[in-house]
Amino acid sequence: MTVFEELQRRGLLAQLTDEEEIKELINEGKATFYIGFDPTADSLHVGHFMAMCLMKRLQMAGNKPIVLIGGGTAMIGDPSGKTDMRKMMTPETIQHNVECFKKQMSRFIDFADDKAIIVNNADWLLNLNYVELLRDVGAHFSVNRMLSHECYKQRMERGLTFLEFNYMIMQSYDFLELFQKYGCNMQFGGDDQWANMLGGTELIRRKLGKDAYAMTITLLLNSEGKKMGKTEKGAVWLDPEKTSPYDFFQYWRNVADADVIKCLKMLTFVPIEEIEEMEKTMEGAAFNKAKEILAYELTALVHGEEEAKKALEAAKAVFAGGGNSENMPTTELTADQLTDGAMNILEMMLAANLIPTKSEGRRLVQQGGVSVNGEKVTDPNAMIAVDGEVIIKKGKKVFHKVVVA
Repeated sequence: MTVFEELQRRGLLAQLTDEEEIKELINEGKATFYIGFDPTADSLHVGHFMAMCLMKRLQMAGNKPIVLIGGGTAMIGDPSGKTDMRKMMTPETIQHNVECFKKQMSRFIDFADDKAIIVNNADWLLNLNYVELLRDVGAHFSVNRMLSHECYKQRMERGLTFLEFNYMIMQSYDFLELFQKYGCNMQFGGDDQWANMLGGTELIRRKLGKDAYAMTITLLLNSEGKKMGKTEKGAVWLDPEKTSPYDFFQYWRNVADADVIKCLKMLTFVPIEEIEEMEKTMEGAAFNKAKEILAYELTALVHGEEEAKKALEAAKAVFAGGGNSENMPTTELTADQLTDGAMNILEMMLAANLIPTKSEGRRLVQQGGVSVNGEKVTDPNAMIAVDGEVIIKKGKKVFHKVVVA
């Protein structure tokens, strides 16, 4: 089975500029390709994860990845898929985020011996002369055609700034720069990036008279059509300080039945033949087994085998009831946070990041969705004594340990 065939069977391919050329390049290990990541936070999240898995798959087949960190484009903000303008960040914040991204990516991509490189588009975008850019690049873009793309149509109704309107030109210029400097012949990205990627292939053709290629990968959507990787506490981060390995494991362990096979295909390196065999017997307990495999494989990829084993053991112990809570997510309270050695249940859940607001916590408690040390709590004013460890259970699947430091 070729790399291209595997990508097809895993449901990863969305849109391609030139299927036969792309197929030949990646199957023969001749693609020097890039994927861009704008450093809008100090950690990568699940939304980035599939792109990095694709990079890893293609690198394993002999192709060369270029990781483009958008230190320059992050100063503008991509309007694609957004209903509002992105929050503006300072250069210092962007640089800090760039360094965080670099550190995390080294877990997935092999940068030794020039097998892959990381570049930052701030190195060329921030030094551009505006008038020269207008003459050399702007002349090759049709405003009418740009406005016909869906990414701009969505924003036109709410207001599209001239700042954001330049994003497509900046991303296209990135492709041109990488093509000329590193021989980059292909760009990959999420399906919402299609218009920006076409802009780059067209700019290379117009400026240099040469061919470059673009391919988008399927967006990771759940069975309801919503982007995966979000919880009530926000994004599912790859940084263990922002989303613990246990919480990361639990996110995937709790995906909907309708999504588990898709996630196994698109995100893991479990052989596709094994997943297709699993798919044939998906009923009852088989769903739970598949979810456990999914959660373990992804946690091992992001946090390592040891953390994946800890998360698996903790989950099994907790769900068995009264088991070992050693690896359970834990919040440490200080003595001065307590009143006579106790704390209000809503305050405790807020401190543990189990609820976003007290009002939501109050509803949850009153509806019988919270237990403490195995006993249901239905009074939002209840004071919980913190003597040793306190195990809070939220709903059917979320467990959290609270101790005094």
